[in-house]
Amino acid sequence: MKKSIYIFTAGSISRKDNTLCFETEQGKKYIPVEDTKEIFLFGEVDFNKRMLEFISQKEILLHMFNHHGYYMGTFYPREHLNSGYMILQQAQAYLDENRRRDIAMRFIYGAMDNMQQVLRYYKNRGINIEDIMGSLSNLADRLPACETIEQMMAIEGNYREQYYQAFDKIIDEKNFVFEGRSRRPPLNRLNALISFGNSVLYTIVLSEIYKTHLDPRIGYLHTTNFRRFSLNLDIAEIFKPLLIDRVIFTLLGKKMITAKDFEKKLDGIILNEKGRRTFLEELERRMATTVKHRELGREVSYRRLIRMEVYKLQKHIIGEKEYQPYVSRW
Repeated sequence: MKKSIYIFTAGSISRKDNTLCFETEQGKKYIPVEDTKEIFLFGEVDFNKRMLEFISQKEILLHMFNHHGYYMGTFYPREHLNSGYMILQQAQAYLDENRRRDIAMRFIYGAMDNMQQVLRYYKNRGINIEDIMGSLSNLADRLPACETIEQMMAIEGNYREQYYQAFDKIIDEKNFVFEGRSRRPPLNRLNALISFGNSVLYTIVLSEIYKTHLDPRIGYLHTTNFRRFSLNLDIAEIFKPLLIDRVIFTLLGKKMITAKDFEKKLDGIILNEKGRRTFLEELERRMATTVKHRELGREVSYRRLIRMEVYKLQKHIIGEKEYQPYVSRW
């Protein structure tokens, strides 16, 4: 499977013959383009049009983050798998209010079920979170009565806020207290971890969509607009609990990340370079972890599961097979 490349240091990337060269004051490193699917830029990196043309030919996505670790955007190469038929089918499903609401509700149910699975995992290990799980079940029962996507998103937002209340009991660390969700900037260390992880996951899902016939600009839960991709945000909701939240619990439980891995910036808290490196190393390990797929009867990595989720949605949109979101079974 092709790899993700993470670049934290300052330097320049250029095309050298039929490969890429990353050059810094310390020397040169070559990036094997045939084995690379995406590049994440966290450092101050220079590149030129010739390099962009080359990675476009090689179908490599370039994700850019600013020096605070916030996602800035993606160089999204010319689509090699675009299908006019598929784009029309996506758009029709979006414009049909009932179909859009149905797909959006499936995303929310998938996210809710996986949040419950995460909590169930820790409840079975002796953590007292039954009251939170009960309140979540009550919120989920209200979802079918929603008539608009805005109402559905309000319930999903309340659901996730209550789910986050369990983090303090699971983590049990005075330096990592939830204190309510905060973004741009995160106001504490735990929120900084959540925001950074979610942002990276959005780009990972975007890369997987790129390898299919679907267009990431047409989402269903998140409104399609002029500003951003939205389908990757939809699909990421399903995998946040299984990937980002579990990575956070592992990093803090094993003290792989501590208070020293953060810095105060812009009236908020962000991960420093060492913290980002540690987070991404653990996330890559998690993405490569395999689980037994019930239908296929074989082991599948989490990264592959994301791609399969996109394929399932594609089949649903064209009426080939009803979409059921992936729900973990531990």
